[in-house]
Amino acid sequence: MKAIVVKAPGGLDRLEIRDLADPGQPGAGEIRVALHATSLNFHDLLVANGSIPTADGRVPMADGAGVVEAVGAGVTEFQPGDHVVSCFFPQWPAGPAFDAVGSFAGTPGDGIDGYAAQYAVRPASAFTRAPRGWSHAEAATITTAGLTAWRALVGDAQLKAGDVVLTLGTGGVSIMALQIAKAMGAQVIVTSSSDEKLDRARALGADHGINYRQRADWGKAVRELTGGHGVDHVIEPGGPGTLAQSIHAVRVGGHISLIGVLTGRQGEVPTSMLMARQARLQGLIVGSRRQQQEYVAALEQTGVRPVIDRSFALEQLAEAFRFQEGGNHFGKIVAEW
Repeated sequence: MKAIVVKAPGGLDRLEIRDLADPGQPGAGEIRVALHATSLNFHDLLVANGSIPTADGRVPMADGAGVVEAVGAGVTEFQPGDHVVSCFFPQWPAGPAFDAVGSFAGTPGDGIDGYAAQYAVRPASAFTRAPRGWSHAEAATITTAGLTAWRALVGDAQLKAGDVVLTLGTGGVSIMALQIAKAMGAQVIVTSSSDEKLDRARALGADHGINYRQRADWGKAVRELTGGHGVDHVIEPGGPGTLAQSIHAVRVGGHISLIGVLTGRQGEVPTSMLMARQARLQGLIVGSRRQQQEYVAALEQTGVRPVIDRSFALEQLAEAFRFQEGGNHFGKIVAEW
């Protein structure tokens, strides 16, 4: 079968397309999936460019969507022909996070082979059903970005109608958070360095947009928009370079979901301001299989569909990552085959 592999020590110029052995038929408890799409995330980029070391010849990509071709003995949840989407932590069925999801040892495309391939044979628990009527490219956005936004707002922050949400940037997680929040009756403030992207966010329902290049004190701008009160929830993908402003923007007793480290892996945290805000700062990495099933159900009920900026062929995966590095996308980048 055709697949993309990462040649050690990594680098986008070391992504290679190879013919690998077909994984064969599923054993007991397994399913065979014909894969048709994946979507790009920052974690995938770090594996591909060598920032996160992985095994030589690793098949990258945590997100995979396709069609069940065969099921092994004992599998009752799926049947041939079902459209499915992969789980980021296949070893996390439900409940709170635990040691096995404190690392990426079991994550496809990192600790184990991922889904930049034509076929996969995995335990049935490594997938959930995809939303009815969705394309494979749309379904592939669920695994990492979509579920992260869902867990942050609904699972952890307990979002309710009337809340005010701040999303930083217009990448995959932030745009999906905007859509989820609006579908649930919340107000949303979006930040971006691009007025054009802010206009697109408003077209999706954003109530306010702040250009952080024009307002370096965007945390103060958020408080002005909320009458000095601050927001209930912050979707924070930046990390140390933006966290101080996010803490300034959140209300007393509010919630900040730390979902990324786009501005670096460590830095100063204004602890006195965080304490004064009495805010909850929670780090999170995606979510459980149960949460993914709940997210899929919510997507079907609300009719929310992901925003896909650009699609590439599987053979163009390196080019897709370079496009991602440029930071000009709005929503998700996918590869289809």
